[in-house]
Formats: sequence, C-alpha cells, structure tokens
Amino acid sequence: METSLEGAVVAITGGAQGIGRATAEAMVGQGARVAIGDLDLEKAAAAAGELGENAVGLPLDVADRDSFRQFLDSAESLLGPLDGLVNNAGVMIVGPAEEEDPAATAAMIAVNLTGVINGTQLAIGLMKPRHRGRIINIASQAGKAGLPGGATYCATKSAVIAYSEAVRGELKGSGVGIAWVLPGIVNTELAAGLPEIGLMDALEPSDIAAAVTKTMAEGGSEVWVPAVNQWLDAPVRLLPRRARERILALTGADKVLAAADPVRRKDYEEQAADRT
Repeated sequence: METSLEGAVVAITGGAQGIGRATAEAMVGQGARVAIGDLDLEKAAAAAGELGENAVGLPLDVADRDSFRQFLDSAESLLGPLDGLVNNAGVMIVGPAEEEDPAATAAMIAVNLTGVINGTQLAIGLMKPRHRGRIINIASQAGKAGLPGGATYCATKSAVIAYSEAVRGELKGSGVGIAWVLPGIVNTELAAGLPEIGLMDALEPSDIAAAVTKTMAEGGSEVWVPAVNQWLDAPVRLLPRRARERILALTGADKVLAAADPVRRKDYEEQAADRT
C-alpha cells in the first residue's frame, strides 16, 4: 500500500453519504476493498451495493466502542486484514454557546472526538502487530480557527488535530501512519444553510475524497483542502489578535457559522443531536 491502493482493505466511518461515500467510491476506483460503516445500515448497504463487489455496508455507532470493534472485526472477516481506516463520521450543530442544547454538545463530542479516539485506538491494535497500516482522521479548518457560532464543533475538531499529532509521534517506527485532513466548507448535508463567503468557495465531497485517497496511498500528515488555505492561514497567525480578528471580519469568515440559516439546518441538526 506504499503507493497504490490495489487490493488494500479500508474501513470508512460515516460512509453512506457525503465525504465518506465519495471516499469509498474513489478508493474502490483505485482497487481497494472498502467497508462502509454507518449508523444507518440501510444507507450503508445501498451505498455498498452501488459500488459493487469490492464494498460492504456494515452497521456502526462510532461513539460505542463495542460497535466500532465489531465493525472492524466484520470488515476483516469479510474483506481481509485492515490496511486503512478513515475516521470520517462527524456532526455539526451551530449556534451561540450559551444556547446550545446539552444533547447537541454530547452528540458532537461523542461522534467527532470520542468516535475518532475509538477508531484510532482499535485500528492501531490491529495494525501495529503487522507493522503496516494508515489511519486518516477527518478534522476541519474550523479546528484551527475557533469560529463564532460553532464553539463546540470547533473544539472537537481542534482536539482531533492535537490528538492526531500526538499519536503520530507515538507511532514513529511502528510501520503505522496517521494523518489528518482539514477540509474547508464542503457541499454536504452538514453544511446546509451556511452563508456564502466570498473567499471560501464550497468544495465538493469528491475534492476531499481525492485528498484522502491520495494520502491513504502515499502517506502524509496535515492535509489542507484546498492546499492554498494553509499558506493563507500561516501568515495570518503571525499577526496580533486584533489584526487577525479584523481580517476574519473583513472576509466574512467570522460569520460562516454564526450566520447559518436555522430553518435550512433544522432537520439535519435534529437528526444529528439524536445520534447518541
């Protein structure tokens, strides 16, 4: 799996739709065998059926460690030893911090952070004795920013970045690699109702899938999508706090979560809060 996914076995969480579904399709297209895990088994099975014999759909609640263990065990039983894991499942519920429902807070922490930790730990347990494998955690550029209107979401994604960096150091010399991908705004259900920002064009799930697939095949660490955003972000971080906040205001980036349309997000956020 050093430079090719031909014959590799990859498990993808939250794989029934959006970024996960696009990633499964891209990896199958590169010759991988893919286990699609999702809370909605019917959707996972349908997605796998569309991708053909090299994909299987399995039930998965990432926040439940036993469910995650069963997902990986089933993936190995059906497809073979695990070569890669993509921790993609995530939820985003926006609004002022003081108004956030405790169920929303719990759901984001359970899925976005605990789910990533569960998957990473379990995958390492399978991969490390074999001295091979790659784990990719889907974070967000919001994890670098701390955007108003998304305090808990940003906190969970920031934690995923720090967690992945720490684990990367622990895995040196083990043969197991870990990387974290930082998408911008992606045209998925999770981003429904977010305002259009002039300097932040919405990406398609296929854009993230391409980056994830390349990283799974070739390795990497912190991967920004689009890549140019990393080089725009770096110099801004050297500025004083007030100057950084002024730039966010001028670009409208400070409103990307705070000005989300609650009506357009209502159905998604109600379902997301019920995930745990």
